[in-house]
Amino acid sequence: MRHVISLLIENESGALSRVSGLFSARGYNIESLTVAPTEDASMSRMTIVTTGSDDIIEQITKQLNKLVEVVKVVDISEAAHIERELMLTKVRATGKDREEMKRMAEIFRARIIDVTDTSYVIELTGNQSKLDAFISAIDPALVLETVRSGVCGVGRGDRILKV
Repeated sequence: MRHVISLLIENESGALSRVSGLFSARGYNIESLTVAPTEDASMSRMTIVTTGSDDIIEQITKQLNKLVEVVKVVDISEAAHIERELMLTKVRATGKDREEMKRMAEIFRARIIDVTDTSYVIELTGNQSKLDAFISAIDPALVLETVRSGVCGVGRGDRILKV
């Protein structure tokens, strides 16, 4: 089962490597990892997407809580939450493909953020399935490059990850 784990962690050097090292030492895979400072510059929020049974995720959570730099750990996928990912896709846009790429961007509510004579860079934000659907919907021969940010997530309503 897929889990989205959010951590508050002290913003100091080596903290990220200790968290990722914990996963690799136990043979757990990280599918997606995003990290950035919070409104408090001394803290960072880390969002990790991984898969595993409830027992494995419970074990990961316990191990994460043992790390000195980790302030708080929450599996936000246990309840209602919102997750988003950013994708930048550079596509070939010449001849008839220019109009096709514009049309696809409109359908998926994406934005064309860079235009050259031969290509577009398309920015798309949404959940993983929306981004995957966009990539599946366009001709693979037109895709020149794709960059994805990884999942960011937040609990809905009163669920807050804060010290």
